[in-house]
Amino acid sequence: MFGALARKLFGSANDRRVRGYQPKVAAINALEPELKALSDEALRARTIAFREQLAKGASLDDLLVPAFATVREASRRALGQRHFDVQLIGGMVLHERGIAEMRTGEGKTLVATAPVYLNALTGKGVHVVTVNDYLAKRDAEWMGRVYRFLGLTTGIIHHGLDDNERRAAYACDVTYATNNELGFDYLRDNMKYELNQMVQRPHFYAVVDEVDSILVDEARTPLIISGPLDDRSDFYTTIDAYIPKLGKEDYDVDEKQRSVALTEAGMEKAENLLRDAGILKGESLYDIENVSVVHHVNQALRAHTLFQRDKDYIVRNNEVVIIDEFTGRMMPGRRY
Repeated sequence: MFGALARKLFGSANDRRVRGYQPKVAAINALEPELKALSDEALRARTIAFREQLAKGASLDDLLVPAFATVREASRRALGQRHFDVQLIGGMVLHERGIAEMRTGEGKTLVATAPVYLNALTGKGVHVVTVNDYLAKRDAEWMGRVYRFLGLTTGIIHHGLDDNERRAAYACDVTYATNNELGFDYLRDNMKYELNQMVQRPHFYAVVDEVDSILVDEARTPLIISGPLDDRSDFYTTIDAYIPKLGKEDYDVDEKQRSVALTEAGMEKAENLLRDAGILKGESLYDIENVSVVHHVNQALRAHTLFQRDKDYIVRNNEVVIIDEFTGRMMPGRRY
């Protein structure tokens, strides 16, 4: 009861935190008339001045108010969009490495420009992480107009770039990419033999769009780079011919966990089929000499029961192309 009364009088912890940003918002607003009077060149020159202040020992927090005010004015001139107070507050939360939940229509894309610009002043590189290639390209081109207006460079990472192109994009002040591209570049960099072969710089600051999707939903799918394997496609085809001979009572499917396993009866049936075909060695499917057979049986069973054509994958030019379950986009070059 006391807690409810306190929340009514003083607001929730979140309300109090949001109110705590109001003095900085007021200070940013106070600078607006001064910045409106500057020429484009004078406004752009503030980026150089900010970097000189950082070199002399100023902190990013010291520059937050004038930098946010500069971004707001640059956005007004480059895009015709002026940050509202709530967008400035959202930007402050992101700068503090927090999660800002914005309502639909509150302009999340524009919110990111302020903390991205502020942190990009260090020259250490800022990543903006999106959920798909379309958003990465759209936002880089759209919000990139603000950064270029202020003298910053913008890069985009997408599928199909070679190492030199990726290295150049990561060298920009602001780099847009999907979480998958960033993750795989990180894994590939850790397989390089020399530092100058790596494409990424040391990580400094990132803004993650749709953070719940990227850090919760998509984080369930591990990023794995596998080495070359012997071509056993003929054996997959051989084993595949026997899976349709099994009935639904011969295996248990867990669609939530995306797993399938043979029942006792199904295992016995599979062993008889493979033994008659001369494929099974020894008495049991799980004898050590049948390790490869078990793997191919399990993979064939998964393919038949868990994956649907034109939903989980498509066939294009006689090749299987995986469909990203979160974005619905094709992922050429990826495999299960």
